[in-house]
Amino acid sequence: MSLTSTAHQLVTLASEGGEQGGNHESLSPYLTGGGAFVALLLLLWITTRFNRDR
Repeated sequence: MSLTSTAHQLVTLASEGGEQGGNHESLSPYLTGGGAFVALLLLLWITTRFNRDR
């Protein structure tokens, strides 16, 4: 396989799946972002509880 044929195959593969948009129907961006925000706040709270000397 040459570099040009490999590149052509990758471009063909990428263009076939590009029509679907890439987002899964069951994923809500607000739920995902809210969950990440809560997880980061929890990690921040845990970090500040263990670092009482400052």
